Amino acid sequence: MAGDVATPVGSGRPAAAAPALRRSLTLWHAVLYGLGVTIGAGIYVLVADTAGRAGMHAPIAFVVTAVLVGLTGASLAELGSRYPVAAGEAEYVRRGFRSDRMATVVGVLVIAMAIVSAATISVGAAGYIRAFVDWPPAMVVTGVVVAMGVVASRGVAQSVALAGAMTLVEIGGLLLIVVAGLWSGPEVVTRLPEMVPATLSGAVWAGIVTASMLAVFAFVGFEGIVNIAEEMEAPERNLPRAIFLTLAITAALYVLVTWVALVALGPAELAAVKAPLAAVYARLTGGSPLTMSAIAVVATLNGIVVNLIMASRVMFGLARSGSLPEGLARLDPATAAPAYATAVAAAIVLVLALALPIGQLADLSARITLVVFGLVNLALARIKRREAEAPAGIFVAPGWVPVAGAASCALFLVADLVIAAAG
Repeated sequence: MAGDVATPVGSGRPAAAAPALRRSLTLWHAVLYGLGVTIGAGIYVLVADTAGRAGMHAPIAFVVTAVLVGLTGASLAELGSRYPVAAGEAEYVRRGFRSDRMATVVGVLVIAMAIVSAATISVGAAGYIRAFVDWPPAMVVTGVVVAMGVVASRGVAQSVALAGAMTLVEIGGLLLIVVAGLWSGPEVVTRLPEMVPATLSGAVWAGIVTASMLAVFAFVGFEGIVNIAEEMEAPERNLPRAIFLTLAITAALYVLVTWVALVALGPAELAAVKAPLAAVYARLTGGSPLTMSAIAVVATLNGIVVNLIMASRVMFGLARSGSLPEGLARLDPATAAPAYATAVAAAIVLVLALALPIGQLADLSARITLVVFGLVNLALARIKRREAEAPAGIFVAPGWVPVAGAASCALFLVADLVIAAAG
């Protein structure tokens, strides 16, 4: 493994010259990072849209999506333990397809997704913050991006620890909704049979399928765990555990929160509100919706930090392999973090957040995520076909998993095209 970390394929640099990241992340650092980059705007906003498509069956859509996304999670778990390097997806495609060009394209797509996500979240964070301070939007966006860029540029243990603390607040807000729902009366339990479709009606299942397509975007982010593998203690053991724990906890929270929200407001009202969880909290507790808005501020700031961390690590990995300018592989001597790459990523985020209509770009990057997932699954399938035996001591996914994972990505993309054509 050491050789893989020190000298990525296509590097051309001697192992001694390749800069190395510091292994300082524990399993729970990685899980908190994974939860922070996955949970966020997806559930705080997306719950309304899934309710509009699937009604009381919306939680089932999250279950379906979790199972399908879990296939890619299993492929990433094996690839990440085989090759624990920054710019993971790019390296996996390089290994699987033996193509530096494809690897560079995938790496740049991953960077673009993280940067566009951070820019989108920055605008959302500014909107929440302006509920408390009446400053111009551009000033708030600039302050948010600069501050989160400084946080992300620190050593990974410090920045992930802060992101982890914000993740706990974010998850606490979701648990507050769940507890409030259970406390409000027995309906959350007694109405559970309504969650499961009692008919094979095409309209009902079409709603669940379209909601599942939407829900896939709420799970995007967990794959970022592989990009901190080079800074993780015992990645061959901890990385697969971190991926599966992140997906399991995320899916459980999504299902519980969505169900409580549906019982509290009903599908029609829930689909109509612009701040769904704030409305749910106010209905269940009688408290001010600003309480949940404050938690949403923390959630959005957290999303910016973790996306900047991911973008900078992929930049670092690609620069170290010679696919991007060498300066992006420069490490801060004090923190051993890619501070220069982080600064570049933050600058691009700020330009996008201030200058471009990024809503459509965010939708596009979610679709590109599925393309990247499909290529990663196919890369593992090719690696498994070439190598009769996997290296000892790593997580090994069954041979059918990457094939099924690639097929699920294709299914989601086809469904998206059909929905777009029908709309």
